[in-house]
Amino acid sequence: MRSMKTVLALGAAALAAAGSLMTPTATAATPSGNANGKAMTWTLLADGPSGTVQVGGGPLSNAYQGDTATSTALPLLCLRVDGQPAPAGITPGFYAGWARGTVAATGPIRGTRLTSRAVADGVCANNFGPGWRMAEFHDGRYGPNLESSGGWSFWAYGDVPAGTRFWTAINDQPANPWS
Repeated sequence: MRSMKTVLALGAAALAAAGSLMTPTATAATPSGNANGKAMTWTLLADGPSGTVQVGGGPLSNAYQGDTATSTALPLLCLRVDGQPAPAGITPGFYAGWARGTVAATGPIRGTRLTSRAVADGVCANNFGPGWRMAEFHDGRYGPNLESSGGWSFWAYGDVPAGTRFWTAINDQPANPWS
C-alpha cells in the first residue's frame, strides 16, 4: 500500500502530464507579469466576400490599457501572412487594412499563460503549423502596394467564431497579456 504523500505526488504528476499534452507551449509558461491584469481583445466584425472576415476591436476593445482580465480564457487570434492580394470587394484603408493572409482562432487559453510574444506565436504555430503567429493590431495594410500599416481592424481570409473575443497583440502599447 502506498503512502498518502506518494499517491498525491503521483496524482499531481499525472495532472501535470495531462496538461502538457493539451497545450504544450502554454502550460509550460509561467504566469505573466501584466501590471494591470488586462489585455486587448478583438472580435469578428464582419464576414466579407470570397471567404474573408474583418476582425477588430469594436467598441469593447481598449488598445491602450487592455479590456479583458488576463485570468480569462479566450481564443488566440492567429495570422499566417503569405502575400495574398485583397479580393474584389475589399478596399484596404487605415482603419480596415488587408492582412495579406489567413486568420484562425485557437481554443481558449488563459491570458496569464501568454508570457511573451514568442510564447503566443508558438501557440499559433503549434495549433496551425509553420508560419502562423499571433495577430497584431497593425497587421492591416493599405495604400499603393499595401506599403502602409494601419490599425483598429483588418480583413483576411479565414473563419473565426462570431460572438467571442480573441487575444490580439499590439506592438506599441502595454495592452498585451505579457506587458
